[in-house]
Amino acid sequence: MILKDFLTQSGTEKNLAELILFLSEQAGPVKKGFLTTCMNTVACGTRNMFGEDQKPLDKYADDVFVQSLKKSRLVRYIATEEQDQIIEVNNAKNNFGVVIDPLDGSSLLDVNLCVGSIIGIYPGHVLTKGSAMIAALYMLYGPLTLLTITTGHGVHEFVRDESGEFVLRGKDIRIPDGKIYAPGALRRDWLPAHARWVSDLENAGYKLRFSGCFVADVHQILHKGGVFTYPGYKGKEKGKLRILYEANPMGMIVCEAGGAVSNGRTDYREITPEAIDQVTPIYIGGKKEIGQIEKYMR
Repeated sequence: MILKDFLTQSGTEKNLAELILFLSEQAGPVKKGFLTTCMNTVACGTRNMFGEDQKPLDKYADDVFVQSLKKSRLVRYIATEEQDQIIEVNNAKNNFGVVIDPLDGSSLLDVNLCVGSIIGIYPGHVLTKGSAMIAALYMLYGPLTLLTITTGHGVHEFVRDESGEFVLRGKDIRIPDGKIYAPGALRRDWLPAHARWVSDLENAGYKLRFSGCFVADVHQILHKGGVFTYPGYKGKEKGKLRILYEANPMGMIVCEAGGAVSNGRTDYREITPEAIDQVTPIYIGGKKEIGQIEKYMR
C-alpha cells in the first residue's frame, strides 16, 4: 500500500494528509543533492544559530524544504535548524506549524554513513509543548530510503521504491525489549548520576551502538530496543540536542511506539520551549531504561 492510500484509509484529516505527502516528496530532491552538492564536503564558511559549521548539503536540504513549503503555502509557520528565526508564510492555506532538521548527521557525509531528515507538525505555532504535536516523521537515507511516521495512531514505516512512491513496509511498530545503548558526549564529562546509570547498563550486558546521526541511532533503538541518550554534561548541563527539531518529533514517534522520553527528570515533551534554539538533555527509548535514569536522577 502506498503512503497516499494508507493516509486515506487510516482517516487522516485531508489537509494534514496533503502536507505529509508533500513533505515525503522532498526526499527525492534531497537525495538528488547527494550526487551533486554532497560531493563538496567542505564547510561553507557559515554557521547555524548553534555555532555549527554548515556544509553545502545542510544549506541545500534546508532550502529544499523551506522554499517548497513557502511556495506550497501548506503551512503558516516554518522553523528549521538552519534558520535563525521562525518563518511565517503569507496567505497560508492552513494554520500548521512545522519544525525541521533538514539533514541530521551531516558530519557523516564524507564517510558515506546514514543521514536523515526529522519533521514535526503542530496545529499552530511551533513554540508550544511537544505533546501538542499532531504528526511526526523522519526520512532515513541509507541503503534504502525509509519514512517512519505517526499521526498519533501508531507508528508506521514506508520504503521508497524505484518510482519514488513510499510503500508500506511495517505497520504498528512497537519498540521491543533490547540491550543497545547509544551514548553521546565524552565519558569524562558525564555527570555522576548519568555515569552510574550507564555503568549499570553495561553491567547488564547492553552493547554500545552510536553512529553520530541521531535519527539513525534512534531508528535502530526503535527496531531493536534499548536507549539513546545525549545527556547534560560538564559545561553543557542543559544538554546539546534541540528540543524543537530533534527531541520532540522523535519523542512523539518513540512514545507512540510504546517507548518513553525524558530529560532525566521528566517527559521533556511537556516543556514549553521559550526559544527556537532551546536545547535539552535527552533520553529516548524503552520505558524500563527511561524509568531507571529518572530514578538515578532523583
